[in-house]
Amino acid sequence: MRGVERFDLRLAGGTVLVGGAGLCAVDVLVTGGRIAALCEPGTAVDAAEVVEVRGLTVLPGAIDAHVHLGQDITYPRDDEDTAAETAAAAAGGVTTVLAYLMTPEPYDEVHPGVVARMERSAQVDFGFHFCIVTEEQLGRIPGYAEELGVSSFKFFMNFRGEEGRYLGLPGNDDGFLYDLLRTAAASGTMIDPHAENIEIVWRLRQQAAGAGQPPLQAWNAVRPPLVEAEAEQRAAYLAGATGASMYAVHVSSQAALEVLVAARRRHRHVFVETCPHYLTHDADSPLGLRGKVNPPLRQAADREALWAALAEGVIDVVGSDHVPRHHSKKTGDIWSASAGFPGLQTLLPVLLSEGHRRRGIPLDRVVDTVTARPARLFGLHPRKGTVAVGADADLAVVDLQASSVVDADSQVSAAGYSIYEGWELGCKVVHTIVRGAFAWRDGQLLPGARGRFLPRPHSGAAALAGVGR
Repeated sequence: MRGVERFDLRLAGGTVLVGGAGLCAVDVLVTGGRIAALCEPGTAVDAAEVVEVRGLTVLPGAIDAHVHLGQDITYPRDDEDTAAETAAAAAGGVTTVLAYLMTPEPYDEVHPGVVARMERSAQVDFGFHFCIVTEEQLGRIPGYAEELGVSSFKFFMNFRGEEGRYLGLPGNDDGFLYDLLRTAAASGTMIDPHAENIEIVWRLRQQAAGAGQPPLQAWNAVRPPLVEAEAEQRAAYLAGATGASMYAVHVSSQAALEVLVAARRRHRHVFVETCPHYLTHDADSPLGLRGKVNPPLRQAADREALWAALAEGVIDVVGSDHVPRHHSKKTGDIWSASAGFPGLQTLLPVLLSEGHRRRGIPLDRVVDTVTARPARLFGLHPRKGTVAVGADADLAVVDLQASSVVDADSQVSAAGYSIYEGWELGCKVVHTIVRGAFAWRDGQLLPGARGRFLPRPHSGAAALAGVGR
């Protein structure tokens, strides 16, 4: 470090989770939106701004790899679809979101407008996954990766027949999935299957499964763990047969987890994601219709199995599966109410509170699931997901000794509610810094769009191998 160098920002006096080194008592120096140096406290440095973070912990900014935007969750169609949700991300220490775009339209036509819209209104950096639903889209996967910088693709295994009609998406079959996986293997990209055997669900509905049970138990009875586990097994087998990378989204049950662990012994490029709600809630939780989600909330034993898998490093990533639909959509009965709920703002605080502070899972293990691991899997490393010289200055400064209570008034998302309403969390996000600029400071949002699109030409095994670098 040159003594004459002038830095834009110094975070002084905190404890920093440094990539590869663990917790260190160092100051973070930022210039031009990047981490320029780490220095010993008290070192004489010329910095334009010094922010004292004594007693606080400086983490890499979180990456939420599973986000939906827009009230119809297909893709953001105006600035309002982006501004509030990415502000919620900043409020929760999330500095990068990877959002799913879902449409039968050609993504070459949709993508430029969404990027421009989000660069006007997003508070944090962003990238995309595309949902592949047509033969034309399937054939364009290599181009999507190379030309548009999108290299991970969702496939709804449950959208058979008219099941995806409410989102304007056509039905599919396993032959389409097979071709999708073959294309991904050849192009260094990754497939993110939503795994549910909808044909069994249809049968259970006809047989009145769940009749007379409370709403969330009824939803779980109609879409039980076996429909998730069977579909995960099918997808993972095909991934192994084709050599494709597979990212199992929102794993909710012990049965599905066991299938994926077994599959990974045969094919190491099977990766596992779960969500905070499967770690903290179950079908007995008093959420009513607000707890409806796909896959459903399960049982307490499933929740404990997921925590154990996270602690052991079996689970790669925790993503929020954030859905911004307003709470007014959670009406009627369990069959008609909208599925999904917001989670961007609570992703990191819930993991730190419930995983690290309450359960004693090491801080670096918990944080890895929302920082370094998603960065590596989705082709964002080494720019994102780590506190290291040369990385983007994306930082979440948290107080691990403070507590905060979740209430609707504090939630920034346009959804207007949280499934954690009334929960006292054992941590607080004090500052969120995106490429060296404060988006959230002293518990207050600093308006002003600063998000940039992050092109990712490779995901999965190709990204882990550093292809193209």
